[in-house]
Amino acid sequence: MSCWMPGCPALSMCRGLATLPITCLERAKDLKTRLGILLHKPELGHRIGTSSKLQLGSRWRDSSRDVLEWRESFDQLLKSKSGVTAFHTFLKTEFSEENLDFWLACEDFKKTRSKTKLASKANRIFEEFVQSEAPREVNIDHETREITRKNLSGATSTCFNEAQAKTRTLMEKDSYPRFLKSASYQDMTKQATSCGISKRSHT
Repeated sequence: MSCWMPGCPALSMCRGLATLPITCLERAKDLKTRLGILLHKPELGHRIGTSSKLQLGSRWRDSSRDVLEWRESFDQLLKSKSGVTAFHTFLKTEFSEENLDFWLACEDFKKTRSKTKLASKANRIFEEFVQSEAPREVNIDHETREITRKNLSGATSTCFNEAQAKTRTLMEKDSYPRFLKSASYQDMTKQATSCGISKRSHT
C-alpha cells in the first residue's frame, strides 16, 4: 500500500516501520521465513501444514509474541498452530513425531459425529499407532494398550482418552523440555525478544 497520500491510513504504519532498526526488520523477516517454511512443509503429519497457515507479513509482531509464549507451558504450545508445527518438526529430528501425530489424530477423532465414521477412524488410529507392532507405535504401557483395544468394541469419542493422555504426558515431560533447549527454538526466541525490545524503545 502506498504512503504518499497525506490522509493514507498506512502512513503512520510506514513511519513506525521506518523507525525500527534494520537489524530488527531483518530478524523479523527471518523469523517469518522460518515459520513460513515450517507451516508449508507437505510431509507434516495429519495435515498440520494445510490447517495451520499463519497469516504472516504485517503480523510478524504477533508471530514473535507467539514464539515466546510457547515456553510458558506445554498447553500454550499445543494451542498455537505454528507452535504445533515447529514442535512436530523438532520431533522428526528425534524420530518421535508419531507421538504428536497420534495426539493430533485423537483430537480430530473427538470431533467426529458420525457413528459409522467414528468406528472406522478408531480402528484406523488403533492399527496405525496403538496396537503392538503398529507401523507408528506410540510408547504406552501394555495395560493402557489393552484398555484402548477393549474400548474399540463400542467406539465412542472418548475411547482413546487414556492412551492420548499418556502420550501427552510423555511429550510434556520428555520432548518438550528438549524442544525449548533446541538451537532452532533458542534462535527464534532471541530474534523475537530482540525485536520486541527494539519495538518498545521506538514507540
